[in-house]
Amino acid sequence: MEKIDDMKEEVKMSENTEMNKSKYKLEAGRPESCEGRLEKEVRVYDFLDELGLEYYRTDHPDAEAYTMEACREIDAVLGATVCKNLVLTNRQHTDYYLLLMPGDKPFKTKEITSQIDSARLSFASGEEMEELLDCTPGSASIMGLMNDKDGRVRLLVDIDILNGEYLGCHPCINTSSLKLKTSDVFDRFIKAVNHDMTVVELVGE
Repeated sequence: MEKIDDMKEEVKMSENTEMNKSKYKLEAGRPESCEGRLEKEVRVYDFLDELGLEYYRTDHPDAEAYTMEACREIDAVLGATVCKNLVLTNRQHTDYYLLLMPGDKPFKTKEITSQIDSARLSFASGEEMEELLDCTPGSASIMGLMNDKDGRVRLLVDIDILNGEYLGCHPCINTSSLKLKTSDVFDRFIKAVNHDMTVVELVGE
């Protein structure tokens, strides 16, 4: 309880900043009530709480969250590295990858294939995303690895993602976003979900 109280106080102290003039608010931890939220989202909060990880949350259920202006506003509220989460597969649809890379860096398939020895990558289908990560298109997230019980998805992380103090991601649904310490995500979280990561270097040119 003391840790949660400290987190709430930290959020409260920042309320007078320019960032918090946004209609999107940063809250400490899980919602006070999870009524009306999808089970897969609630499972994320349960899992993070079980691990004792500190996290912050902002909700954006309105359609405006899908405009670039709203996305920039949400990113500013989070104050974290917000990345692209791309679910990829090989031509045979036998190998699957979750690639995390900076949101402003263009994705070039050839940069990845040479680093992971897998040619002709393409985007996985929505059905495959739901089967593997319990995420729909637009809500892919590293949090989805908790649903990959058989370890079918290989995690690829652009080295630039590791440089930020905080990481932004969805709780398996794109109506909310989370802010976690990058070190917690790539140490404690991925260990808890029995996944390793492969660090890649992408130029985007």
